[in-house]
Amino acid sequence: MVSCSSGPQLPPGDPDNGGLVLPGGFDAVVVVDSLKGRTRHMAVNDNGDIYVKLRFPQEEGGNMALRDVDGDGKADELQVFGDYKNDGSYGAAMRIYNGYLYYGSQLAVYRQKLVPGKLVPDTEIETILTDDHEHGSHEHIAKVVSFDDKGNMYVPFGTPSNACMPVKRTPNMPGMDPCPQLEDHGGVWKFDANKKNQTQKDGTKFATGLRSIVAMDWNTEDNNLYVVMHGRDDLLRLWAQKYSPWESAMLPAEEFLRVTEGTNAGWPYCYYDQIKGQKVLAPEYGGDGDSIGRCADFVDPLMGFPGHWAPNDLFFYTGDQFPEHYKNGAFIAFHGSTNRAPYPQAGYFIGFVPFRNGQPSGDWEVFADGFAGVDPVVNVSDAIYRPMGIAMGPDGSLYFSDTEKGKIWRVMYKGDRGSFGTEQLAKMEERKNASNIRTPDKIEDNLEKGVKVAGEKTYLTYCGSCHQNNGKGASGRFPPLAGAPWVVGDKGLLISIVLNGMEGSITVNGEEYNNVMPQHSFLSDEEVARVLTYIRQSFGNEASEVSTEDVEKIRRTL
Repeated sequence: MVSCSSGPQLPPGDPDNGGLVLPGGFDAVVVVDSLKGRTRHMAVNDNGDIYVKLRFPQEEGGNMALRDVDGDGKADELQVFGDYKNDGSYGAAMRIYNGYLYYGSQLAVYRQKLVPGKLVPDTEIETILTDDHEHGSHEHIAKVVSFDDKGNMYVPFGTPSNACMPVKRTPNMPGMDPCPQLEDHGGVWKFDANKKNQTQKDGTKFATGLRSIVAMDWNTEDNNLYVVMHGRDDLLRLWAQKYSPWESAMLPAEEFLRVTEGTNAGWPYCYYDQIKGQKVLAPEYGGDGDSIGRCADFVDPLMGFPGHWAPNDLFFYTGDQFPEHYKNGAFIAFHGSTNRAPYPQAGYFIGFVPFRNGQPSGDWEVFADGFAGVDPVVNVSDAIYRPMGIAMGPDGSLYFSDTEKGKIWRVMYKGDRGSFGTEQLAKMEERKNASNIRTPDKIEDNLEKGVKVAGEKTYLTYCGSCHQNNGKGASGRFPPLAGAPWVVGDKGLLISIVLNGMEGSITVNGEEYNNVMPQHSFLSDEEVARVLTYIRQSFGNEASEVSTEDVEKIRRTL
């Protein structure tokens, strides 16, 4: 067998770099164009074999193993494996540690001993950690893992709300204070990486005040844990009197944090405003966008990225193939926003933060762009690819995965390492002018310019951030409205969902969604009637209108 990483010879890149825009001197080859189960995180073994956590498990298992046999950079052998309970599309963990492959579902972390020479491990699947909490709809439940050099495993437990609010939240609703969710969520717990059948009580709370973490890595240069946290959503929908659509699109920051034992990042009481460069009180706790109050007591991030970019993986580069500029720096996969309306969706690229001595040594950079394939990204479903996982091969190549088609790229540097610098970086700096990266102009980039038909304005304000302007939803998160039986069918059911909210699993067009739709009983009967008429007669739907009397009748029964 010839491994994809055997010897110093790198395989040729694809003529178009698989659609990616990279700094000068870099090439990309598409390892696999698509995987049926799509992808989440990845790990690469020391012989070049690639292990992928599938977004949607197959009958044979929840993982995929790939091997390049002939050394051309493209996968020749593909095998599904991992017969374990895979409870949804948010499972993410896939890391190699001390000869074991660790991977996870939404509610558990497993491992298998890797066998030299074998693509698929045939060893026992050991359960290392089980999330034994009661969970309803909980979109911040992904189990990711990182390891230090002392046998410890770090796992985040995400929170189910924007700011410690009840499930059936309404506009202007205050958050719970103190927040009970912080007892067993909203932080990172430390566990023994080798102990089987642990639950949360077997670990120790390492850090708190962290809403949702999918991007996490241990930096071996300074021996510290780092995370990039997902900021909260819905500033406009929940606090329209305090935040403009532009502010809701840009805020709050996705926070890049060094996490040490005892770190408190301030969620749910505070969020980081990257424009002001400071933490401010959340509106649920009396904030007005400027007040600081108790936020002065919490840890500030090393850097704040614009809101809703969705940081879904973090990797500190330790290889020697890339130019020195990238050594020990942080690569971040920004999966891309779903809720920036009325402005273009943003993210959808691989960012880079240079590091020296455990500190950022410069501003963030664009390393790889072109995933979305469209400009602007109006609806999340318009994006052809969305970057998710980052892994490094034994020769220092980087691998990027995509969640929408299951595509995987291998990125290699073939230029002169000594001459890499200002010219190449300046070229990538120009990518910050793309609509998926730049700060949107408040007027020119507003996609809602123009007269709206009855109900459309309400839809774009309260519904479009999840279900998208085109009604197609966001795969794995928010169900589509286009052609959905529960939209074009019984009017009474649809009205009751809007007024009462909905929680739990729902299958639409063959795909399962398990999320929370908050109640919208604060809307008037006329607003509900207009927005539901708009939904039932848009996106290709052809159903009857909803009248104010229809809404009044259902509201009286709730």
